[in-house]
Amino acid sequence: MNMQEIRVVAKRFDIKTTGMKKADLIKTIQLSEGNFSCFASAVDGFCDQEKCVWRSDCFASAKKLHS
Repeated sequence: MNMQEIRVVAKRFDIKTTGMKKADLIKTIQLSEGNFSCFASAVDGFCDQEKCVWRSDCFASAKKLHS
């Protein structure tokens, strides 16, 4: 998802998005959804959250952050 799409999701949870980086915003949304705030933490390429809507972005972001 791009940032505009992520901001739309954040708005549903009344999350203020100003100045937030993508990973931090997604982690905040994950907590608001009642999920783990684990975005971009799949360093070893493993994640058991197979139905997570952030999954594809998560792996790419984890690779960038931890390489």
